[in-house]
Amino acid sequence: MKKILTPVSLATVLLSATAQANVNLPLERLFAEPALSGTAPRSLSFSPDGSRVTYLKGKDTDANRLDLWQYQIKTDKHSILVDSNQLFSGPELLSDEEKARRERLRLFASGIVSYNWSKDGKALLFPLNGDLYYYDLSSQKARKLTNTEAFETDAQISPKGQYVSFIREQNIFVLDLKSGKETQLTQDGQGLIKNGMAEFVAQEEMGRMTGYWWAPDDSKIAFSQIDESPVAEAVRNEIYADEIKLFNQRYPFTGTANVKVKLGVVAVQQPAVQWLDLGKEQDIYLARVNWSKSASLLTYQWQSRDQQHLELRAVELPSGTTKVLLKEQSPTWLNLNDDLHFLKDKQHFVWASERDGYKHLYLYKLDGTLVRQLTKGDWIVNKIEAINEEQGIIYFSGRKDTPLESHLYSVDVKGGESKRLTQAEFSHAVVMAETGQSFIDSYSSVLQPTKVELKSVEGKVLTVLESNEVSGSHPLAQYKDKLVKPRFGTLKAKDGQTLHYRAFEPAELEKGKKYPVIVGVYGGPGAQRVTNSWSAKDLYFQYLAQNGYIVFQLDNRGSENRGKAFEDPIYKKLAVVELEDQITGVEYLRSLPYVDAGRIGIYGHSYGGYMSIMAMFKAGDYFKAGVAGAPVTDWALYDTHYTERYLGHPASNKAGYEQSSVFPYVKDYQGNLLIYHGMADDNVLFTHSTKLYSELQKQGKLFDSMDYPGSKHSMFGQPVQTHLHKTITAFFERQLKQ
Repeated sequence: MKKILTPVSLATVLLSATAQANVNLPLERLFAEPALSGTAPRSLSFSPDGSRVTYLKGKDTDANRLDLWQYQIKTDKHSILVDSNQLFSGPELLSDEEKARRERLRLFASGIVSYNWSKDGKALLFPLNGDLYYYDLSSQKARKLTNTEAFETDAQISPKGQYVSFIREQNIFVLDLKSGKETQLTQDGQGLIKNGMAEFVAQEEMGRMTGYWWAPDDSKIAFSQIDESPVAEAVRNEIYADEIKLFNQRYPFTGTANVKVKLGVVAVQQPAVQWLDLGKEQDIYLARVNWSKSASLLTYQWQSRDQQHLELRAVELPSGTTKVLLKEQSPTWLNLNDDLHFLKDKQHFVWASERDGYKHLYLYKLDGTLVRQLTKGDWIVNKIEAINEEQGIIYFSGRKDTPLESHLYSVDVKGGESKRLTQAEFSHAVVMAETGQSFIDSYSSVLQPTKVELKSVEGKVLTVLESNEVSGSHPLAQYKDKLVKPRFGTLKAKDGQTLHYRAFEPAELEKGKKYPVIVGVYGGPGAQRVTNSWSAKDLYFQYLAQNGYIVFQLDNRGSENRGKAFEDPIYKKLAVVELEDQITGVEYLRSLPYVDAGRIGIYGHSYGGYMSIMAMFKAGDYFKAGVAGAPVTDWALYDTHYTERYLGHPASNKAGYEQSSVFPYVKDYQGNLLIYHGMADDNVLFTHSTKLYSELQKQGKLFDSMDYPGSKHSMFGQPVQTHLHKTITAFFERQLKQ
């Protein structure tokens, strides 16, 4: 019998629906599946001909097992393109090198986790379970290219599509796709010699994940060879629930020797290596390598050990004649970027520099002559997204309108004002088609999870790839109405610079009531926390606000996306101006009538963990309690490229290293600190925490700790994340509410 809703029963249903849409966030739900952020496609890409958009998507039965999907623009249809189970369906085995690479890239899925298009758009290349698979779009079939016990890594399709290259057992190999013939291009990779592989600091600190580069005509490969013998060998342990693994690792602790690096070129048809002259000074960094539009001109970026000098050098081949095209220098340090683009006219290139205090774009002739500055102002360019050379337009992402949002802009190569192409009140991450006529726009705001749309450069929405509307069956829908929009504002640092903050506050502040505050901090370089963009991490702050806390975030000096003058004050002394600015934030909080000045805590992870400890040790009068996750405690235990960038060499800045360590301030610690750490962390080693545990114990200082067997720096996994945040919450409940 069909049920008829009476006015009374209809009202009951409506009330029930309203109640369901007004549910507080349960802590256990924050990290469970399906993800509250909804479904945003990963690794979005255009096919080279622009006819389709491809992306990775989890299976319905396992969100972390990824397949390759496609959206065909002409037919306006989504479909699965390659099912990962058709390639390989068993448990995946990964080499230690690949595990470390994925940890640095924060890749925690299985199946198809990455893919490469051939330049003609007719094929795709997948690494899976240590082997390589080549998928032909016309036949819709995949063939397994390798089938060895060794692991094949860093696979690439050559620019003309004739070869697939890869690293096997520390040497470079190429496979001819027509004949199936495999050729080994380097022979001496073994032990401490690695060919075509990026060293530890290149991957971890320079953002360079590869060590070889194809010439544009498929004729040859440029590659780095690293010799790890000068690097001290350290025994690193990883503690798991039922075992302890020991690793002998060549780790370049700050102030010690780096790898020796060489740059070579090897022809595919005649594999004899031509070594290039990098200069007399050997203690340097090979930061970037790029071919021009010609196979006879290779460029590389030479960076000094102190990171205050950078040279773009051009090498003519086969002569090996080298010329310095341009030089950059800084009294503090130079940030690296990937925004060197050679133009098809073979006469010009575009270069990004922070020489005027902000990262901007410059046009150069190929001989190193500056033509013009293309962008300028008190704002930064994030990166070049595409260049339409026929129309003479450069598309770039940047923060011209506000440092809190990333937008897509265009500027004419001939010069002129840049034009914003994306919608305000959102932060945008884009992927441009090679034609420059359309782009994939992944955009979000602080209360809107990521939406994905295909747009024309004029801003017209061509199709919605993922609406991610928080309604109906969306995982976040029933909690949406209880989410609060953080309050944004600015304060002044002691040197007059503007500091941005945001505060998550309970939806209804009770008159006369004073609330406890948790300061959420990162504070280190290369990061920004105060943005108008969606982050799943903010859901924990929403949870805290719903449970009677105010959560306050402030981007102190040293943070990213504000220009060099904002970053430089941290040079040679860490946790000084950063802590000074966080205290400025606390002083502001103390001025609010609804804040309990005696119940302010601080919480951060990694550099944020370091900041939390320094706050508790050096500013205990401002902070009643602190939580420090995976903290750096002694910069002598960290690596060369990162640490020396900001602190200089220990031999020339001994006082700076001592003052930037947490240990001189243990004596001033007043109590109420929780430290947690992953016991298999290979980024900030567990030693950082155990060394501090020991010193606190020696000085009779009480503290709490929670360590996680098998967890690495990211603390990945629902069980760990749930337990961790329960622990943090319980700690703050004891310290700030009882």
